[in-house]
Amino acid sequence: MTTPGVGSARQALTAWLAYLTLERRASPRTVRAYGDNVLAYLNFLERHRGEALTLAAMSEITAADLRGYLAFRRQGDDALAPRSISQALSSIRAFHRFLDLRHGVANAAVDLVRGPRLKVGLPRPVSEDQARDLITEAAEDTEREPWETARDEAVLTLLWGCGLRISEALSLIRRDAPLAAALRITGKGGKTRIVPVLDAVKTAIDAYLDELPFALGPDEPLFRAKRGGPLSPRHVQGLVQTLRGRLGLSDRVTPHAFRHAFATHLLGAGADLRAIQDLLGHASLSTTQRYTQVDAAGLLAAYQAAHPKA
Repeated sequence: MTTPGVGSARQALTAWLAYLTLERRASPRTVRAYGDNVLAYLNFLERHRGEALTLAAMSEITAADLRGYLAFRRQGDDALAPRSISQALSSIRAFHRFLDLRHGVANAAVDLVRGPRLKVGLPRPVSEDQARDLITEAAEDTEREPWETARDEAVLTLLWGCGLRISEALSLIRRDAPLAAALRITGKGGKTRIVPVLDAVKTAIDAYLDELPFALGPDEPLFRAKRGGPLSPRHVQGLVQTLRGRLGLSDRVTPHAFRHAFATHLLGAGADLRAIQDLLGHASLSTTQRYTQVDAAGLLAAYQAAHPKA
């Protein structure tokens, strides 16, 4: 542990971001978001106090100081939405926990500040018919090269069939294919899970490989862009946006909706909630339990649409 109170808050921020990257194995996007949130917090405190912050000063931050910062972030042209305020507060609390654990600089006041109450939204899955239509539309695009349509069909089938995040799907490398009966996926926080692979997913991947015009090394990304580089998440997002426009679907239809569909379709077929949690790689069962509300809402909608007395 570092000597308590020695050093600056900005040096501690640098050390914290390194800790998140190297020890917690947080994604670059998460590290950047945490860093931006805490840097804005430190900038505000330094302007408020008129001096650079030492580590010792971080133990003196009051609940009123923190509430003042959050109020500041709610104002002006770049005001944060309630969810972003909540995320900023979460980042700040995590930073203070790091200061306590690694530098012996405790501050109980930050835990007294409550964030805004947020309405927890339900996952927005695509229906089974919509998922099939989107994949079929991707496969039948005559304006693209056959290998590109095979790739797009394979990616969407993988998202739906295995419940993967975009980053997880695009993390597959050439040696992973042909796919085995199960995939070992490393998700958020470096958490590893085993996901069974359906025959339809294997077939789609094999068809893509048969058409792929590039020779890949065993450790190169499996999915390739038009010019041969690794396929980007932006391409998959743009693909789904184009497909939903052609099919007249809601803008709620996103690549992540395939993952939600994976969960709700399993739940509707009677799968155990704990098993779905493991397949999705959720750290908390409460996250997975949201899908029970989606399934119940779907059953109610079906009842109201079909029952003669509804």
